[in-house]
Amino acid sequence: MTDDINERHRARMQRKKDVVDSKINAAKRDAGVLLVNTGNGKGKSSSAFGMAIRALGHGMKVGVVQFIKGAKSTGEELFLQRFPDEVSFHAMGEGYTWETQDRERDIAAAERAWERARTFLADPGIGFVVLDELNIALKYRYLDVNRVIEDLRARPPMQHVVVTGRAAPPELIAVADTVTEMQLVKHAFASGIAAQPGVEW
Repeated sequence: MTDDINERHRARMQRKKDVVDSKINAAKRDAGVLLVNTGNGKGKSSSAFGMAIRALGHGMKVGVVQFIKGAKSTGEELFLQRFPDEVSFHAMGEGYTWETQDRERDIAAAERAWERARTFLADPGIGFVVLDELNIALKYRYLDVNRVIEDLRARPPMQHVVVTGRAAPPELIAVADTVTEMQLVKHAFASGIAAQPGVEW
């Protein structure tokens, strides 16, 4: 009986390997990838910074612009600023939109942040760019989505970019290479647990 189960498993894994190998063999092109992490679930920025660390591990230089965050330091900022030769980190927001309550000020902050982002997008020496919470700036129309897409498309051909934040606009989703939607199943905050350092910020 055990031998029969093991043989069926081996045959199933061989079929799966054949499918995966075929897809790997078909993917021959090297190119910079535009990724979008969106959705209401936790993990959008966490994933982006995990990829930034991977990029550093491969010897790439990393540029980071945070669009909403900036009122207080985050763990990722405190950590990545230890590598000033490899990472250029700019937290340029003034806090969550429900805290600032000043649309004109938020627009001005987003415009300054986008100008910084554009310097990364024009630099072939930057291999990986994190545009954290850019989707929020686009959702509230602090920035023009068509101008953002135009700048993203004009970046160096091997540069990777990850954009995070809830409510990614459909125009950005349409031009992205990889889009992941984080879905909320449950969150500690809903049961009264405060945001924890190392987990939320």
